[in-house]
Amino acid sequence: QAQQVESGGGSVQVGGSLRLSCALSGAASARSCMGWFRQAAGKQREGVATYYSITHSANYRDSVKGRFTISHDTITNTIYLQMDDLKAEDTAMYYCATVGSLPGRTNCANALLNPPQKTYWGQGTQVTVAT
Repeated sequence: QAQQVESGGGSVQVGGSLRLSCALSGAASARSCMGWFRQAAGKQREGVATYYSITHSANYRDSVKGRFTISHDTITNTIYLQMDDLKAEDTAMYYCATVGSLPGRTNCANALLNPPQKTYWGQGTQVTVAT
């Protein structure tokens, strides 16, 4: 069974908005550290945002601060990434992830740059921003 299922990707124009969703189930729903990562064609994977549910702490890469918001709905076990003012450089495959090791606010924040071995990934959803 897939424990992290992304949806909400699509194609938008520069300046538009998208809201990505990641439905959690099974073991993924019990993890406190979660995040969104992306990988553009021909580029390395990079962290977009992480969220630590115990302290409601969020971290973002500099290029998306003020434009993207990560959130977690405990009732539906869903992670969201609200993306506003999209830019061409936001075009990428976006992956939802949960972390099963190295608990704690600091470790979760650090996962933005270095996701640990026990990081579990969704299948990805494509975001394309037209120039």
